[in-house]
Amino acid sequence: METNTTNSLTFKLGSDIEINRLGYGAMQLTGYGVFGEVEDRENAIKVLQAAVAAGVNFIDTADAYGPHLNESLISDALHPYKEGLIIATKGGFNRPGPNQWVPNGDPDFIRQNIEGSLKRLKVDTIDLWQLHRFDPNVPVEQTLAPVAEAVKAGKIKYVGLSEVNIEQIERAERVVPIVSVQNLYNLGNRQWEEIVDYTAKKGQAFIPWFPLASGPQKLAEKLGKIAANHKATTAQIALAWLLKRSPNILLIPGTKSVDHLNENLKAGEIELSDEEFAELSK
Repeated sequence: METNTTNSLTFKLGSDIEINRLGYGAMQLTGYGVFGEVEDRENAIKVLQAAVAAGVNFIDTADAYGPHLNESLISDALHPYKEGLIIATKGGFNRPGPNQWVPNGDPDFIRQNIEGSLKRLKVDTIDLWQLHRFDPNVPVEQTLAPVAEAVKAGKIKYVGLSEVNIEQIERAERVVPIVSVQNLYNLGNRQWEEIVDYTAKKGQAFIPWFPLASGPQKLAEKLGKIAANHKATTAQIALAWLLKRSPNILLIPGTKSVDHLNENLKAGEIELSDEEFAELSK
């Protein structure tokens, strides 16, 4: 495991998009089971607007959140978009009901996802479009064909992947350049360590989903002690650990609370020592 010695709070996506590494994941701004409209839409709009006002310039959403409703919420809250604000979305899931996620890599479905996201987000170009999952029933070369077409047509600027291994990244890159990978990763679940290091070496962003999970009970005492030393919450320390883990990590913690949002963003002010990082990493 390689670690980040200089804690820069920005990362360059692709060749030209400067992103604040503390972003916002909008998945929670939906109904139960990431399905249907968010319960308090007015509050959800306030959270999105507060995130941008606080300096967040990277918001992660997906066609599947709602489905569709999360993207529409973001455009209702933030369009016309502040200059430099990056909205990343995803495609490739059917949503038959709450907590039900069915990969669909059919090229026609992917094409519909892209066109739908463009309309709902009210943009001519999606800054970052991510394949939500590989469909085991459809060769990824077929799935990504309409994505490559959309890149050529200027409808997508950059392409990313989610929940993939190295072999899958390399296979996808034979179809279209990949600038980011979004896998499950946090202080307590580090199954994708090799992907963090692999993407860092390639200059690709690594976007951990579920970044706030602080891990098993055995970590609680260490986290509590280090949090107390920094006058911080354990969640802030978990995020600070990720920021120090690798300079290509972009964080997208989600919340329905403006107070919690501001608490998460303050994690960027915490500098863990090498000793603290090592202790948490054991």
